[in-house]
Amino acid sequence: MKIKKGDTVEVIAGKDIGKKGKVLMVMPKENRLVVEGVNRAKKHQKPNRKLPQGGILNIEKPLQASNVMLVCDKCKKITRIGKKVLEGQEKVRVCKKCGEVFN
Repeated sequence: MKIKKGDTVEVIAGKDIGKKGKVLMVMPKENRLVVEGVNRAKKHQKPNRKLPQGGILNIEKPLQASNVMLVCDKCKKITRIGKKVLEGQEKVRVCKKCGEVFN
């Protein structure tokens, strides 16, 4: 999976199209990820020790990874991700539009 936890992504398909957010969790086996503030749903929570009063919570649900694209920090555009081998180092992710290396 080319997108990692902590990356900024933009939704390109679905009900939240155009929204940007930070990746909170990546599930590579299911090819899904959870993005902050995107694909929110209401969950009715019964009272428990962690949440004694219970209530209705707004939580982020997982998105299909193909419905998001990475946002480059340098050019501020959505971009595809390339791989590049730097001298004596391992492979790094690279912005296809401006060539910026992602950490």
